Amino acid sequence: MKRSRLILEITSIVLFTIIVFILFRFAVQNYHVSGVSMEPGLTDGQTVMVSKVTYLLHSPARGDVIVFHNPQNPNEDLVKRIIGLPGDTIRTDSSSVWVNNVLLNEKSYINAPANTALNPGANTWHVPPNQYFVLGDNRPVSFDSRYLGFIPKDYIVGIAFFVVWHPGSINNHSDVFSKVKNP
Repeated sequence: MKRSRLILEITSIVLFTIIVFILFRFAVQNYHVSGVSMEPGLTDGQTVMVSKVTYLLHSPARGDVIVFHNPQNPNEDLVKRIIGLPGDTIRTDSSSVWVNNVLLNEKSYINAPANTALNPGANTWHVPPNQYFVLGDNRPVSFDSRYLGFIPKDYIVGIAFFVVWHPGSINNHSDVFSKVKNP
């Protein structure tokens, strides 16, 4: 009697552990940062946790750091910050970004303005429906929407929410976008 109860408890614990593991793998993924395009917030070699279910509950927001499939090579994943939502108008010059005619004060996640020699200069983009405009925080070296184009919503893997090796907040910059009005 005691032996069968012990076997039942062990089996229940093992099954519960397997179910939790499967649910966790469905909901969360780790991503290894490769390169310096998100410095100073994320550095080469760091690992971040990515929530794959957050955007089932609500839409992506300006300022979110996301992992997405590269539109030019869907087998490669990239990490960047959402700057523009569907319907937004984004304007850039060599050192500044405007969203819907509001100049962004990005000092909380960018150390220095972009270098004009490495930045594609002044441009304006209108973000189409179901697509997003993303930029790396290290603008002079980031391969982002200025080169890749817009990111389809279906290409977004999820939101980066936790730095595994260097814990800290990477998405707490809502003040940067507080004055931007939705289209």
